[in-house]
Amino acid sequence: MFILVLSSCAASRKAKIRQAKINTVIGTAKTFIGTPYKWGGTTRAGLDCSGLLINSFRSIEFSIPRTSEGQAKIGEKVKINKIQPGDLVFFATGKRRRKITHVGMVTEVRGPSNVKFIHSSSSLGVVESSLYQEYYRKRFRMARRLF
Repeated sequence: MFILVLSSCAASRKAKIRQAKINTVIGTAKTFIGTPYKWGGTTRAGLDCSGLLINSFRSIEFSIPRTSEGQAKIGEKVKINKIQPGDLVFFATGKRRRKITHVGMVTEVRGPSNVKFIHSSSSLGVVESSLYQEYYRKRFRMARRLF
């Protein structure tokens, strides 16, 4: 019984540390809202979608690949109905329906069809959008949890 309590405490502590990291990453990403889109950009002067996430995860010293396609290969796949804040969401926005060309990070989940994510849109710059807007829902390909 004592061992069970210890492992429960350790699991709870680990969950709190994970949540603190996610909060930091999301908080960092939100500081970029309004930053203009720039293809290949990784600074406050201009960001692309993967550049936004590189900067956000850098805030917890967590390194991720440079491209959305590369980012889609790390972590573990998550079903859309199991998405949580901090998960990455991937889209095929180009002509090829299967090729990952866009990434964002879930910032808020308020029910099965009320999920917000932050990303750098080529037309709007860094913004939060609904995963269930028709444009994104049609182009959604997968979600991944990095830690």
